[in-house]
Amino acid sequence: MSDSAEALRQKPQTQGKLVGQPVRRVEDARLLAGLGRYVDDRQSPLALHVAILRSDQPHARILAVHTDAARVLPGVVGVFQWRDISAFVAPALATSRMADYQATPIHALANEVVRYVGEPVVAVVATNRYLAEDAVELIQVDYEALPVATHPAVAAEPDAPLLHAGLKSNVLVQRAFTRGEVDEAFAAASHVVRGTFRFHRKTSVAMENRCYLAELDAGRDAITLYTSSQVPGIIRDALAQLLDMPGNRLTVIAPDVGGGFGGKTSLYQEEMLVCALARKLGKSIKWTGDRLEDLLSTSQAFDERVDAELAVDEEGRILGLKANVLADVGAYSIYPWTAGIEPVQVVSFLPGPYRIPCYMGRVRGVSTPKSPTGPYRGVGRPTSTFVMERLIDMASRQLGIDPVEMRKRNLVAAEEFPYKTASGIVWDRSGFQEGLSAARDRLDYDQARRLQQAARAEGRWVGIGVACYAELSGIGSKISASPGMPINTGTDTCVIQFDSTGAITAAFGCASHGQGHETTLAQVLADELGARHEDIRVVTGNSAAVPHGTGSYASRTAVISSGAGILAARELRERMLRMAAHLLNAAPESLQLERSHIVDPVSGKSLAFTEFAKAVYSQMGRIPAEAREELCVTKVYDPVVGTTSSATHVALVEIDPETFSVHLKRYIIAEDCGRIINPMIVAGQTRGALAQGVGAALFEEVVYDPQGQLQTASLVDYLVPSAPEVPEVELIHLDAVAPHTLGGFRGMGEGGTIGAPAAIANAVADAVAHLGIEINELPITPDRLFRLVQANKSSSKQEQKP
Repeated sequence: MSDSAEALRQKPQTQGKLVGQPVRRVEDARLLAGLGRYVDDRQSPLALHVAILRSDQPHARILAVHTDAARVLPGVVGVFQWRDISAFVAPALATSRMADYQATPIHALANEVVRYVGEPVVAVVATNRYLAEDAVELIQVDYEALPVATHPAVAAEPDAPLLHAGLKSNVLVQRAFTRGEVDEAFAAASHVVRGTFRFHRKTSVAMENRCYLAELDAGRDAITLYTSSQVPGIIRDALAQLLDMPGNRLTVIAPDVGGGFGGKTSLYQEEMLVCALARKLGKSIKWTGDRLEDLLSTSQAFDERVDAELAVDEEGRILGLKANVLADVGAYSIYPWTAGIEPVQVVSFLPGPYRIPCYMGRVRGVSTPKSPTGPYRGVGRPTSTFVMERLIDMASRQLGIDPVEMRKRNLVAAEEFPYKTASGIVWDRSGFQEGLSAARDRLDYDQARRLQQAARAEGRWVGIGVACYAELSGIGSKISASPGMPINTGTDTCVIQFDSTGAITAAFGCASHGQGHETTLAQVLADELGARHEDIRVVTGNSAAVPHGTGSYASRTAVISSGAGILAARELRERMLRMAAHLLNAAPESLQLERSHIVDPVSGKSLAFTEFAKAVYSQMGRIPAEAREELCVTKVYDPVVGTTSSATHVALVEIDPETFSVHLKRYIIAEDCGRIINPMIVAGQTRGALAQGVGAALFEEVVYDPQGQLQTASLVDYLVPSAPEVPEVELIHLDAVAPHTLGGFRGMGEGGTIGAPAAIANAVADAVAHLGIEINELPITPDRLFRLVQANKSSSKQEQKP
C-alpha cells in the first residue's frame, strides 16, 4: 500500500457512531411487507413472453425440429432456433491466460449439438407465458444420440468421446503447484495419512428462480435488461460485445434479487436470448424460469474427487502435502469465470492456514454432459477445507495427539505474517491461532470431551469436530477472482452526490441480493460525512449508475465497495467544508459535520445540510463563484491484493444408531472478519452461510445417472435443510482490524459454507471412530452412513474368519 493510501486508512473518522452498530436493515421495510421489486414483478404491458424447449438428451445431434403445430397456435408470435437469431447475438467465449486452457463457445440456443439435459434448444415467443409453454409441448425434436462419458475419469482418457468437436480432449483446464522437496519430505515423515475424498455436486437453489426482461426502446435502439443477476456490470459489458451495441444504449439492472450464492454470477443463455429476440422482433421480451429449469440449468458446483496425502513428524508437525484433484466441470466453460473457477481454487487453497513447507498439487477440470459448474458460495474452499481438515484429524488420531493441539502446532502464528503459502497465496494477517483458542474456550473443550466419554459409555454416538480455514476476501486487481480470467474484478466505483435538497445519493457497482448493502454502505458513508443514516440513499445493481462495476461476489463488497465509498465521501466532505467556510466565516479545518449539519464549534453557528444546499445551488452570490465546487464525486478503489479472513468452526453432533440421522447439538464459529460494519447483518450472513454448509455436509446432492439424466429435478429429490436442521450458532468475533484495507474491513459472507462441511465431517468421523469408519464423502446422508457401517461390519466378519 502506498504512503498516501495508508494515511487515508488511518485518518480518523468524524462521528464514527454507526459503523459497528446493529442498525436495522432499511431494505426490510419493503421486503418484509411484500413491496420488493423483483424482475418478475415488473409490469411491461406490451412485452412478449418466451418459453424454452430444453434438451432431454445428454449428448446428441439435432437432426430435425418439428414446429408447425406450435407456430399455428393462437397467440404464438414465433418459434426460433439458433439459426434464426445467430445474426443478432454472437456466442459467448470465456477466455483465460492459463496454459492448456480450452474455451467452449456458449450459444443462446443449441447450435446443432446438445451437450446436457436442460440445454435450451428452441424458443417460443407468445403473447403470454402460458401460451408459450403450451406451444413448447407441441414441438418435437429428432436427435441422433452421441456417445457420452459422464464420469470425469473416463471422460479425461485420451480415447474418450469428445463433448466438443475440435478440442484436443475433454480436459478443459489443468494446473499444478510444487513447492519444496516433496518426495524428501514424505521419505522423512514418521507418519503418512492418505485418503480419497469426494465432494458431490450441488446447486444454489436461490429463493428466486432466474428471470430476465429485455425492454426495448425502439426509438433509441436501446435495451434495458432487468435481470436477477449478481453481476449486472459484467452482464452489460458481455452483452454489449455479443450484441454489438455500445454500452450507452444497453443498461442492465438487477433490482431486488432473491438470493444468488454464486449461481447468478454468470452470463446465461437466456439473458442472451431475450436480448436477441427483442432486437429481432422489435418488442420487449420476458422469460421467467421455474424450479425445474433452475435445477436443470442454473450452474452447479462442488463436484470434485481428491486423492491426498499428508506427511507429519512424530510431534505432529506437517512436513508435506500431496493432492491430485479431478473436477467434473460440466458441459461448458462458464462465462466469464471459465471452467477453472472452482477446481483451480481447490488445489490453490488446499494448504489452508497451515505452515506447510512442501506441497505438490495437481488439478484437472473435465467436461462431461451435465449442467456447467460455476461459482458457488465459498468457491473451491469448502472442498479444500474438507480435505485438509480430514487429513489433520486422521493424522492426529494416528499419532494419538488431540486434534485441537495438532492444529495449534501447525497454524501460522501471528509473528509469521505476512505468510506465503505453498501454492503462492499470501495471508496478510489474520487471527488463525486466536480463532482456534476462542472456539476451544467457548466450547469448554476439555469438559466437552469428558461429557463425550460419558455419552459413549452409555452407547451414544457423540462426536466433536473442529475445522480451521482461511480465505482471501476483497481481492484487488493483482489477483483475478478466477485464475487467468482477463476481466478486472478487483475494483469498484462510487459516484456520490450532494443534491440541491441536501440529500446524498451514492451509486456503486456492486449488486445486492440479500446482503443489506443499502444499510451497511450507508453506515460507512454516514460516518465519513457526519450525515444521518436516513439522509443517504444507496443505489446498487444498475450498470448505468457508475462507469464501471462488476457486481457482488467473492466477499468483496465490504472491502472494495466500502473503500470506494470512503474515498468518494472524504473528497465530498472536503469540498463541502471549503464552501461552508465562506458561509460560516470560519476556517475549513475547524468545521465539523454532525447529524447532517455543518457546525462551527467556536462560534456555535451551524448549517443544516438543507440550508447549505440552498446556499450552494439556489442562492447565488452567497459563495464566491471561484469558491464554488462540484458536489458530485467519482472514486475507484482497488485494494490490489485484498485481505485475509479466517475462522474456526466447532461442531458437536450425535448420531441416531437406528436411523443414522446426524443431529447437530451445538455449533461454534470464531471468526476474524476485520472491523465489523453491522454485527446484526454479519450474524445473519453467518447463519445463512452455515445453513448452506449444513446442506452440503448432510443433505444436498445433485445426482445424474450414468447416461447423464438428472435424477434430482425437484425439491422432493434435491434435499435442502429446513429450520430444524440448522443449529443455533454461537458466534465469536475477533477484534482485529484488517491492516491493509480502507476502513479495516474484511469480507465474511462465505465463511459458514467453507468451514461447516469440514467441521461436521470431522464430528461425524469422531462419533463413529469406535467403528473404524472414516468420513471421506459428502454429503453424509443416512443412507451413505448406513452403508459405511454395514461395510465395516462385513469387513470385520471377514477378518474374523479362520
